[in-house]
Amino acid sequence: MLNSTCYSTSSIQSLNPTCPSSLISTLHKPEIHYISQNTRTRIVTYNTKRRRRRMASVAAMNAVSSSQEVGVQDQKELKKGIAELYDESSGIWEDIWGDHMHHGYYEPQSSVELSDHRAAQIRMIEQALTFASLNEDATKKPTSIVDVGCGIGGSSRYLAKKYGAQAKGITLSPVQAQRAQALADAQGLGDKVSFQVADALNQPFPDGQFDLVWSMESGEHMPDKEKFVGELARVAAPGGTIILVTWCHRDLSPSEESLLPEEKELLNKICKSFYLPAWCSTADYVKLLQSNSLQDIKAADWSENVAPFWPAVIKSALTWKGFTSVIRSGWKTIKAALAMPLMIEGYKKGLIKFAIITCRKPE
Repeated sequence: MLNSTCYSTSSIQSLNPTCPSSLISTLHKPEIHYISQNTRTRIVTYNTKRRRRRMASVAAMNAVSSSQEVGVQDQKELKKGIAELYDESSGIWEDIWGDHMHHGYYEPQSSVELSDHRAAQIRMIEQALTFASLNEDATKKPTSIVDVGCGIGGSSRYLAKKYGAQAKGITLSPVQAQRAQALADAQGLGDKVSFQVADALNQPFPDGQFDLVWSMESGEHMPDKEKFVGELARVAAPGGTIILVTWCHRDLSPSEESLLPEEKELLNKICKSFYLPAWCSTADYVKLLQSNSLQDIKAADWSENVAPFWPAVIKSALTWKGFTSVIRSGWKTIKAALAMPLMIEGYKKGLIKFAIITCRKPE
């Protein structure tokens, strides 16, 4: 069971005395609680023997039926909203948080200072590589990498430097692609890393091109999870590794057919602010990976390890610099900022799960 400590409006304003109390009241809801870190990460491995694949395929199709209900026109509008959100907000994020647009990884029970959050984002990358056994086996050192949903290219550049690899990043946001390439060129990585505007559901790459397929917090934006996973598998080289880190809803129990109405309502509010389609569970993703005949599938819930992240983001938004930057950026960014406490609520209630899932494409 998760213990929690409530942050009052007055305690937040004591940390940010220049921030208007009216803004704090808007962004902060008293019922939102901070998640303590008092449980171990549970790792689940999955058997993908051939005789189970047919059943997995059928289950996977059922699991993502809600994703497939997103029509062509709705998908276009969703992708347009995603691109515009990140066109608006990426500059603010980089200015305050740096070039890694994802959660940080924190040790349970750790005392975290604001200055540690950027280092925690690097730890997230390293922990994901370790979970996939890439840090332990020198023979698995990737030489070609695709970063699916690359943001402004933080992971792409980091991985290219770490492994001396060629990396390609794709994003729906022209602003992100341009900025990612500018940063790569400025860091002397222009010959190793490239970025382009492209759809993760229809990637502009041939089959089997990459021995590391990396997706750090982009899967939640995908309106067709079946096609998304299929594309990850398609572009992976034989023997290549797929690392998928994404937001999920909790796994359903055997007696449940769907989430509770109040859980759906909370996720719908988040979806409207962050331009997200229907959510799925970690188990749904695993079934999809199994249906693509991928091997060595394992998954873990890292929700406890990312617990300090959203409170830190809210704290940064409540500084005068953060507040004025959000207001200037546009309505889509403002809506996303107002939804941040809902993410904490979802984590606190055990509804939102921060999942890592890794697997390997057969030789």
